[in-house]
Amino acid sequence: MINSAKTIPILMADDDPDDKMLAQEAFSENKIANKLVFVDDGEQLMDYLYQRGNFENAPKPGLILLDLNMPRKDGREALKEIKSDPALRRIPIIILTTSKAEEDILKSYDLGVSSFITKPVTFEDLVKVTRHIGNYWFGIVELPK
Repeated sequence: MINSAKTIPILMADDDPDDKMLAQEAFSENKIANKLVFVDDGEQLMDYLYQRGNFENAPKPGLILLDLNMPRKDGREALKEIKSDPALRRIPIIILTTSKAEEDILKSYDLGVSSFITKPVTFEDLVKVTRHIGNYWFGIVELPK
């Protein structure tokens, strides 16, 4: 259980409303204090990161949870864009996707992803994964300011 003093926001880019709801519940169950913010696709993700449109005053996330398969701009395209921008590339990104394809795993790491996690099938497993994410990223790791 994490009651982190590092309450930097976690930004989750995922187009599936059920996955977003389950992630919110799993983080809540683990008592992770970081605010979980959602965007629906890679376009909104980039708008959030560049503080455009509805995200004009959005705080910089300390961690991004990124689905690969989204409409408009998918996670692969967004990952490439984020990691090519010196102002954004230090934000840790965890791919959280249904894909188990070796090509997706290799390409994600080649583009600079911090971790690649296949979405758990059960809610219980999602709770475990989010607990590990919280413990590691907000309990052990030193994140850039």
